[in-house]
Amino acid sequence: MTGGIACGKSVVASLLVEKGCVVHSADEAAHALMLPGRPAWKKIVARFGRDILRADRTIDRIHLGSIVFSDPAARRFLDRLLHPLVLAEQEKAVRRLEREGRVRIFISEAALTIEAGYARHFDRVVVVHCSQAEQVRRLRRRDGISRAAALRKIGSQMPRIEKLRHADYAVDTSGTMEATVEQTERLYARLVQDAQMGSNLNSYNLLWHQGRRRQRMTRKL
Repeated sequence: MTGGIACGKSVVASLLVEKGCVVHSADEAAHALMLPGRPAWKKIVARFGRDILRADRTIDRIHLGSIVFSDPAARRFLDRLLHPLVLAEQEKAVRRLEREGRVRIFISEAALTIEAGYARHFDRVVVVHCSQAEQVRRLRRRDGISRAAALRKIGSQMPRIEKLRHADYAVDTSGTMEATVEQTERLYARLVQDAQMGSNLNSYNLLWHQGRRRQRMTRKL
């Protein structure tokens, strides 16, 4: 599950968790990987300097974010460092679920799945999106930034229309919460159907796939 900044991915993810899905947050995994002593910490500090550290040696993610959103080279460095590590963490989570024999739908919540070229690792791609006006409003309210700053952050990511070209399913969160809940419930029903179909070939209903490329077609809920 992917989508632009402040498009409502976390809301849709929480609704899917309530339905029994297993959701792996790439953002939370990246945060853990950046803790002192973890794999990415030393390389990030070496690249950006100790000014990005708090008094307890943890990385100030707000400070780091202000750097990478304004410096494409810095963002590429961070993406190339973290994306493979996060994907490895996801694979560990999937293998653990397989060993436990849990019949669940596994969802990776990651903003840059398509941009990083990892969409092919999954059986389905869900794009959560909203209008730019709503995205700007949410981002300004959440981060306390100007409209211009919000537009810069949005502009640094893949345009919504381009993301939707990669989608199997889409959830538009521009409207009311009730509308988002309704779309998410339809999404869950379709994922369950997909998982049941896949179970004829795989003993686990985990919507996870590695290495296979396939044609994708955008379908709106």
